[in-house]
Amino acid sequence: MAGSTSETPVLDLLASMTADSIEASSLDPETLMLVRIAALAAVDAPSISYLMNLEAAEELDIDPDQVGGVLAAIAPIVGTARVASAAGKIVEALAIAIEVADEAAEIEAERE
Repeated sequence: MAGSTSETPVLDLLASMTADSIEASSLDPETLMLVRIAALAAVDAPSISYLMNLEAAEELDIDPDQVGGVLAAIAPIVGTARVASAAGKIVEALAIAIEVADEAAEIEAERE
């Protein structure tokens, strides 16, 4: 990325790609997020991808039952191994989110 002045060029690119895909889609935001979660499972995405998308899903009030429903719905198509992998990676993503929140709380407590 020649000439980029951002400190996070890859994250900036991902954010831009996501915004473009949202704008191009005719789906409502909730359906779009559920489809994205299904796609993550289908491609056996890494935990960090789930973390980013689950944070966005939470902002749309998508609850864990809906995510579980998506995984159950796609199991016959993508297979139980992919669904089990997705479930494990979702757990890892939530553990990462908790660790980051704990670290932020510790930093904030040290500042006080």
